[in-house]
Amino acid sequence: MTTDIRDVSEAHVDRALELADLAFHSKVGDATRKRQREMLLDCDRVGAYDGEEIIGFTAAHRLGLSIPGGQLPSAALDLVSVAPTHRRRGVLTAMMGELWRRCAAGRRPLACLWASEDAIYGRFGFGPATEGYSVEIDSSRPLDLRITPDRRLLRLLGPEDAVPVLAPLYEAGRARRAGRLARDEAWWRRSVLAQDDDDDDDGPARIVVLGDKGAPAAGYVIYRVDKETVTVQELEAADAPAAAALWTYLASIDLTRKVRAWTTADDPLLLFAADRDRVRVTGQWPALWLRLVDVAEALTARSWAAPVDLVLEVRDAALPANAGRFRLTADPSGAAYEPADAPADLALDVRELAACYLGGTPVRRLVRAGLVEERTPGAARLLDAALETEYLPFTAEDY
Repeated sequence: MTTDIRDVSEAHVDRALELADLAFHSKVGDATRKRQREMLLDCDRVGAYDGEEIIGFTAAHRLGLSIPGGQLPSAALDLVSVAPTHRRRGVLTAMMGELWRRCAAGRRPLACLWASEDAIYGRFGFGPATEGYSVEIDSSRPLDLRITPDRRLLRLLGPEDAVPVLAPLYEAGRARRAGRLARDEAWWRRSVLAQDDDDDDDGPARIVVLGDKGAPAAGYVIYRVDKETVTVQELEAADAPAAAALWTYLASIDLTRKVRAWTTADDPLLLFAADRDRVRVTGQWPALWLRLVDVAEALTARSWAAPVDLVLEVRDAALPANAGRFRLTADPSGAAYEPADAPADLALDVRELAACYLGGTPVRRLVRAGLVEERTPGAARLLDAALETEYLPFTAEDY
């Protein structure tokens, strides 16, 4: 079979979406399809063709991803799909190769995605860089807390007025915590605040803001209610008292008995809840998967918490420019990453480097798992100290 990798034209977008429906066994309504189409028209689209038949597709949103100390341009992959009749024929490998070429041309040193099947993406150099926790609150009675919630006013906000109020808080959160995607106004309205999701059994999105009208907000929550369950889409708070006010509100909504949310291991809720039997972690999973397309640019762009001087031996089967031995010298003032002839202190695959990059996965854990080889005793601990971040990386937005 000859596979032709090329752009998917606007005229073929609906065919690409139909392929994604086939691959993911999904069926969407008209409103969701309209929103999907609008988003695809504003991103890179790579198709695999057998003649004039689309047998593979992937979209790449051009988005900034927050990293320790800043952000980098990223290709946020979406709707990666191969026709079931053309699996195991190199279609996905060919599309990934074209994506790496485009990332290099567009100076996007990172790629990220949500993995439908974890086993697939490791072989393309992706590693799980953030973790998600599902939390369930028993809200059948008032939620007791060990701290006093912020006493400022809570108010409902319509989606048409939300972006100027929510965006500053979201951006402040991105500056603190790696793994979060940049949003322009169109992304806010199409992806975050959309009210016409005809495939969602929950009710419409509700937006509650903490703070007086006209003053900077101290926090916000976007949530939906289905029967007796409140499902949190996004919660952002400037500090723990603001978070306490929002969680108290969610747990007190009339005619509901349960609050469900995604969160991270360092969410203050897990500490300031007075009764942890009523705030349960019900699941944990790898969330955003990250690929270092340009390892040198990625490592020298992020901030470093402590001095480190190590030689890394990196394996990268897909992108040979990343492979080899390199000396990483970094401290809080900056970093350099240059080819080296010296023996390696650590040897690892690029996917393990991606898992560690945002500060969410300790290198020592990967050494213990046999995935990273520590050739110089103590090297993993030194790299962990340099990679450490004040907040764990977190990605809640399943775009």
